[in-house]
Amino acid sequence: MTEPDVLYVDNHLLVVNKPSGTLVQGDRTGDRSLLEESKAYVKVAFNKPGNVFLGLVHRLDRPTSGVVVFARTSKAASRLSDQFRRRDIKKTYWALVEGEVPEHGRLEDRLVRNGPTSKVSDGSDGQEAALGFRRLKYQGDVSWIEVDLETGRHHQVRVQFSHRGHPVIGDFRYGSRIKFPNKALALHARSLALIHPTTKEEMRFEAEPEGIWPQEFR
Repeated sequence: MTEPDVLYVDNHLLVVNKPSGTLVQGDRTGDRSLLEESKAYVKVAFNKPGNVFLGLVHRLDRPTSGVVVFARTSKAASRLSDQFRRRDIKKTYWALVEGEVPEHGRLEDRLVRNGPTSKVSDGSDGQEAALGFRRLKYQGDVSWIEVDLETGRHHQVRVQFSHRGHPVIGDFRYGSRIKFPNKALALHARSLALIHPTTKEEMRFEAEPEGIWPQEFR
């Protein structure tokens, strides 16, 4: 068993740094998931008999790395889910995208889900998708950007930047022409800020990108 990279744990929360290529939740592939690894960690670390409860309150795509929070109680799961639903949780991503993006900006679209992919709607259908971004560096026709998600739509960062000619590196599904190591995407959930479900304390968790992330974009 691979032990998760634990960023924080208490009686209500478990926060980990997900590696790219790892499923958050099991699927038909049968591959071991972050949820399974995290339950095994809690069982051993806290000497828990029987089944371990961990509430899944959000997800990251398999090729994406970064901060994932699990709830250790049903009450925490309910309260965190409410925060995600109300958009009270602040999610910040790092991405490497092709081409030169503006120094900063805001993207607003409507996204339509089509099976395993999403696309920008050319009409009034779809769901609102909004994000703000700033460029941290531009080198070798690659922009390193920091993205603040205002909504949490399916493949949102990937779709909105690809639609403007700046696909995430390694994202062949949405038009990238550049490989990223380990079949990963150059997309990393850098930080997540929330209100603790019981203490009501404001908390922010930050994860360093994996070693495959280029040194010049750290």
